[in-house]
Amino acid sequence: MGEAAPAADAEFPAWARSVADCEARLGVSASRGLSSADAAERLRTHGPNELAEHPGPTLLQLLLQQFEDTLVRILLAAAAVSFLLALSTSAGELTLSAFVEPLVIFLILVVNAAVGIWQETNAEKALEALREIQSDHAAVLRDGRWVPALPAKNLVPGDVVQLRVGDKVPADMRVLRLVTSTLRVEQGSLTGETASVNKTSRAVPLDDADIQAKECMVFAGTTVVNGSAVCLVVHTGMATEIGKIHAQIHEASQEDDDTPLKKKLNEFGEALTKIIGLICALVWLINVKYFLTFDLDDNWVPRNVRFSFGKCTYYFEIAVALAVAAIPEGLPAVITTCLALGTRKMAAKNALVRKLPSVETLGCTTVICSDKTGTLTTNKMSVAKLVAIGDSAEQVRDFKVDGTTYDPQDGKIHDWPAGSMDANLETIAKVAAVCNDATVAHSSHQYVATGMPTEAALKVLVEKMGLPGGKNGLSLDPSDALVCCNWWNNVAKRIATLEFDRTRKSMGVIVKTSSGSNALLVKGAVETLLERSSHIQLKDGSVVPIDEKSRKSILASLEEMSTKALRCLGFAYKEDLSDFATYDGENHPAHKLLLDPANYAGIETDLVFAGLVGLRDPPREEVFDAIEDCRAAGIRVMVITGDNKETAEAICREIGVFSPGEDISLKSLTGKQFMALEDKKSLLRRKGGLLFSRAEPRHKQEIVRLLKEDGEVVAMTGDGVNDAPALKLADIGVAMGITGTEVAKEASDMVLADDNFSTIVAAVGEGRSIYNNMKAFIRYMISSNIGEVASIFLTSALGIPEGLIPVQLLWVNLVTDGPPATALGFNPPDKDIMKKPPRRSDDSLITPWILFRYLIIGLYVGVATVGIFVIWYTHGSFMGIDLTGDGHSLVSYSQLSNWGQCPTWENFTVAPFTAGTRTFTFDSPCEYFSEGKVKATTLSLSVLVAIEMFNSLNALSEDASLLSMPPWVNPWLLVAMSVSFGLHFLILYVPFLAQVFGIVPLSLNEWLLVLLVAFPVVLIDEVLKFVGRCMSPSSPKRASKKLKGE
Repeated sequence: MGEAAPAADAEFPAWARSVADCEARLGVSASRGLSSADAAERLRTHGPNELAEHPGPTLLQLLLQQFEDTLVRILLAAAAVSFLLALSTSAGELTLSAFVEPLVIFLILVVNAAVGIWQETNAEKALEALREIQSDHAAVLRDGRWVPALPAKNLVPGDVVQLRVGDKVPADMRVLRLVTSTLRVEQGSLTGETASVNKTSRAVPLDDADIQAKECMVFAGTTVVNGSAVCLVVHTGMATEIGKIHAQIHEASQEDDDTPLKKKLNEFGEALTKIIGLICALVWLINVKYFLTFDLDDNWVPRNVRFSFGKCTYYFEIAVALAVAAIPEGLPAVITTCLALGTRKMAAKNALVRKLPSVETLGCTTVICSDKTGTLTTNKMSVAKLVAIGDSAEQVRDFKVDGTTYDPQDGKIHDWPAGSMDANLETIAKVAAVCNDATVAHSSHQYVATGMPTEAALKVLVEKMGLPGGKNGLSLDPSDALVCCNWWNNVAKRIATLEFDRTRKSMGVIVKTSSGSNALLVKGAVETLLERSSHIQLKDGSVVPIDEKSRKSILASLEEMSTKALRCLGFAYKEDLSDFATYDGENHPAHKLLLDPANYAGIETDLVFAGLVGLRDPPREEVFDAIEDCRAAGIRVMVITGDNKETAEAICREIGVFSPGEDISLKSLTGKQFMALEDKKSLLRRKGGLLFSRAEPRHKQEIVRLLKEDGEVVAMTGDGVNDAPALKLADIGVAMGITGTEVAKEASDMVLADDNFSTIVAAVGEGRSIYNNMKAFIRYMISSNIGEVASIFLTSALGIPEGLIPVQLLWVNLVTDGPPATALGFNPPDKDIMKKPPRRSDDSLITPWILFRYLIIGLYVGVATVGIFVIWYTHGSFMGIDLTGDGHSLVSYSQLSNWGQCPTWENFTVAPFTAGTRTFTFDSPCEYFSEGKVKATTLSLSVLVAIEMFNSLNALSEDASLLSMPPWVNPWLLVAMSVSFGLHFLILYVPFLAQVFGIVPLSLNEWLLVLLVAFPVVLIDEVLKFVGRCMSPSSPKRASKKLKGE
């Protein structure tokens, strides 16, 4: 007894061994418990009875992880270079305006990192929630004495523990003996079972039994709801069932994959890095002649090498400006905003999104793995059919019962006898009402059941049956839901209960009737009650011996209901109680017979059979349509349930997962059958629906893992602690908001407030819409950036002064582009959004044709911004618009493109000019191309802003014309354009801001020129869209298909 418990305890099936075998294996006596010395030794061997704390990444590690994104690294590099340039060019005179650009970029990075760190720290809350359901203390037998409150973390294998009502089970334990007649444990959080289960000390003859079958085991984290028992600790800490789940959650959390969108953005970032590097190098190569000159002698040896550091720095600044122009700095913020708006839309549809990226991932879901109970069905049992006995023993009467909720007024009983109930129906009503521990109450505008769902359904049936004499028991007061049941309980008052157990499959109550005599009322499995019945009650209340014909008639009704996946319960009674004829409570001599459940079957013999009912958990009304929507959308539905195969198959046929006559022999498997398959992936690749019944958590995980390996995007539903690992592993873990445990909710990406499958389908549609809108604003922002790059590249290639400085480009990318990009997230969804297959995981954000289109658009943006810059310097008027009102001097294009040689020009002079209230004069005429370019720069920036506003209209649809999809289909976009123009006016006409951004106010004529130059971008894209529609195989239909819902 002094030896430590064997380390291989995990392989010891304690549930399949006798109590004596368990004591011997664990080296302990149930009468004395472990010695203190032995317990201390085992504690050193096995460690404390706690779930492991997996240390998460440090704050520094989390911070560094935020900079693994390619776009972020490019931004960081641009900010660092910009900061160094600001330092070098400030010449000892540090001004805020010089540092605006690097400070803004750093601010973006800080906010981005903060959001990332916040999301990471929330990721492991499922493990914390799991620890919270552990017990703190336990009553333990040590050294022959009971220690009433030993810290649960000090428990070791071999400890003898006493459990009482309300206790949380502190470890996985083998029941040694029951102290009370029964022991019931609530283990639904671990197994998904809706009802508490009875426990026994008898061994289970199966070495590989599932958790539900281990009736002599109690598990850590579950709760004792009735009775008391002495148990033997078998597993502690991470070796318990809940410990295994903890390890699986941690393992699944390590396998978190990037969302499809993040993968695309990373690919885009990497491509952008190469493009930026290439263009920057090209800009330098084009402009090397301006800062590095030399002569070649006859032998091609460079002589008289001249290097200008100032001009080198200037062109380096242009390269930095180009990098800033190429990076869509506002993209992370707009994506976050769009996803946040998506979560609000989904919340309105009862889908509560816990992790923002999940909104987008939902849009490319290809497989939904759904639980059955409560998700596809209502999780509210209801009676569908009542079978009573007729005028003879062989005759039965069928009554169809409507209603799917616990509302007694929901539905009626068809063909119900007018007037008073006959004696047989009265007996059925009495047994259903009195041999019943459930209650139904009205709460928050709905009827809620407490207790076993099947028993609650029986009480609702009794209310629909009414009272003897034909009285309607339905009350107008919703708070008084069980009028008929209460009446029957007054007629037959319960004085003893023979609790249900799985062996005899029945429950009985001894009642004192209004006549003063005792009777036994029993309900249970129909076959079991028939075996124990010697008589049958007829319609008029008379009792006749049960014979083979009557037995076959009842079994035929039973079989008919079973084939329709109805759960059947029989009703019986007994009036001759012998030992219990005078029973009146605990002091009666017969009471000792009630203390041992083994006697119950003997008491429940020679019964009079009265009738039976068929119950079911009905499918939700909207599920059939939701399954059809999934089929149309190319999403496969797999049902994974712990329920039995026949019931699950019937429900799947009813809701449309399988068609009525479909051969499902290869599509419906139990969890064990699936795990035994050699080629599991071939099964999972089958078209259409699949059903996995009697599934355990490990089966769910394996299914999710294999589907993900095959490239599927998997949404998985679950509610129990046991579902948490699979929820964590799936691309989208969907927890139930009503029946779900906190552990499941914390492990999930989305919570269904109404536990409804159709909500998932609606969320998928919303996710697709959001992804389409995100593509719209990503295309919009990228096309804007291409235009900025083209502008800077043309400036550099033509050799004219720099038209746009980095801080202006940053303002456009972050602020001016932000509102329209965000408003594109409000685009109404395509009408046929759930009629298309899911997008492929390798579906590109930007197709070659779209890229070509935006290169054309970008080229025009470059020509327009550089063109208006050149026009201001070289033209007094353009297309009839007078530009000489400010008094500026005109130069030739040759002078403008060779402005660096200005100091060598003879007789070159410029006049002062005005802009708003300011007058610009120059000490040196060459300053006209540096300080004097402020008006031309303002025109370039204003054209850029105006073009990007018009371009946002182009982004409303990928290929539909603005004639068929006018701007007002998304009024938010028009508001956003107004906001962006307003912000632009703000920096133009507020002197302090104008100085920071290096711009000046514009006159009316200059604004007319800006709009004239900017508007053609709409016409160009309309032509390109028309070409795209003509090139498309479905050109006549394509435009109409892409029209948005108005």
